[in-house]
Amino acid sequence: MGSQTSHTRKGNKMFGVVVVGIGIAGSVRIRDLLNPLQQSPSENLNLVGFVSRRNLGQVNSAKQISLEEALQRKDIDAAFICTNNTNHEESIRLFLEAGKHVLVEYPMALSLNAARDLWQLAEQKGNVLHVEHIELLTEEYKQLKKEVVGKKLVEGVLHFTGGPLDEQQSGFPAFSGIARLTWLVDLFGDLTVTSASIEDVKEDNYSKLTAHFLTAESRPLTWIEERSPGLKREKKVNFSFTTGTLDTMPAASRASVGPFMQDQNLFAFKLLGQVSRENLAAEKKRILHCIDLAENIRQLCKH
Repeated sequence: MGSQTSHTRKGNKMFGVVVVGIGIAGSVRIRDLLNPLQQSPSENLNLVGFVSRRNLGQVNSAKQISLEEALQRKDIDAAFICTNNTNHEESIRLFLEAGKHVLVEYPMALSLNAARDLWQLAEQKGNVLHVEHIELLTEEYKQLKKEVVGKKLVEGVLHFTGGPLDEQQSGFPAFSGIARLTWLVDLFGDLTVTSASIEDVKEDNYSKLTAHFLTAESRPLTWIEERSPGLKREKKVNFSFTTGTLDTMPAASRASVGPFMQDQNLFAFKLLGQVSRENLAAEKKRILHCIDLAENIRQLCKH
C-alpha cells in the first residue's frame, strides 16, 4: 500500500477521494460516496471533490477542483475515473504517477499493452488499481450465474441490443461492450476467439458485432453486440447444456444494495488490505484476458 495522509474513524484509515468525470456514472459515484452504506468499508471513503471539463461549481455538496489540484493534494488518496473510455488510460496513469489509488470504470484501457503497463505501474507504486465490475454485481447476472453453475455447456449465444454509441469516445464495440465479454469469461472460463465480424451501416447509425469463441473444452460460444437508434437495451441468452436449454434471462429481484455501492465497498476493502492476494490475482487475470479477447476481436474485424 502506498503512503497516504489519513484521518482515523473507528480505528480505521480514512481515504480522501476525488471523482473525475461527471456523467451518469460519475454522478452515481458522488451519490454513493456521500451516502455510504452503514457499517460498510465505504464509510472509510471521504469525498473531497470532483473534476470535470464543464464548469459545474458544485454537485450535491461536492466542490469542483482542478485536475492539477486533485493530483497534488495530500488529502486525496484515491481517484474514481468516470470519463470517456478513450480517456481512461491517460487518467489512470496521471493518478498512479501522483501516488494515488485508482478505481476506473470498464474498460480500463483500449489495448492489452496499455492495460499491462498500468498494472505494472500500480504495482511499482504500491497502489490499488481497481477496475469496476458492476456487470458481475447486478442481480440479473447473479441469477444467471446460479442457473449456469455446475452445468456442462454444449453451445451458447449472448445477444446484447442497445442504442448507438460514439466509437470516438467509447472505443471499438468489443471494448465498449466488454461487460458482456466479462459475463462469458466469468461463466465459462478462458475463451479463444475463432472468428469475428462487424456490420456497420453509418447512415443508419447501426452496428452489429459478432464474435465466435471456443471454451477450454472446445464448446462454441457466440457474442452479438447490436446497436441502433430505438433498439431496446436488452440481453438475450440461449445456452444449451447437456441437461437442457436456458433461453430466457432468469427473473431477478431488486437488490437492497446497488451494484455501484457494492463495487465501491470492494474498492474500500482493497484499500484497507482486506482482499486476498489470490482474489486480486484472479481478478487481474480475468480483466487482462477480456481486454486480450477484445483486442483480438478488433483485429479480426479490421482485416
